[in-house]
Amino acid sequence: MTEIDVSAVEAVNAEFYAAFESADLDRMGLVWADGPQAEEVVCVHPGWPLLRGRGTVLRSWALIMANTPYIQFVLTDTQVRVSGDQAILTCSENIITAVEESANALTSGGSVVTTNAFIRTDEGWRMWLHHGSPVLNREEDGEDE
Repeated sequence: MTEIDVSAVEAVNAEFYAAFESADLDRMGLVWADGPQAEEVVCVHPGWPLLRGRGTVLRSWALIMANTPYIQFVLTDTQVRVSGDQAILTCSENIITAVEESANALTSGGSVVTTNAFIRTDEGWRMWLHHGSPVLNREEDGEDE
């Protein structure tokens, strides 16, 4: 595992979130693996079924972006592991979102624990898998007991 690879994976991960925050589907498309790996791309959005294949995954992002007026991520607990031509980045997404097209309608969108897998391609590191799992509110956990 080299620092250059770790930095490159972190840069692609940052670009993934920047593309999402700016609702830029073209930019999002540049993050995801293409070519021979296109059909191996996998995505699990919180609460969604598993999506397989680059086309299906990018259509899901188009749908989410079209229905999300504002979203911002603060990533914490980020760790990267590189092994050969594959890398795994884990993190916690702390989400700020808006339910309306107004800056006054910002709200906490909760927290998601995420695993992003990357593959080294001729074009550099590309996302191969994104899996987000919602974290239950700790206060809600206590009420159920």
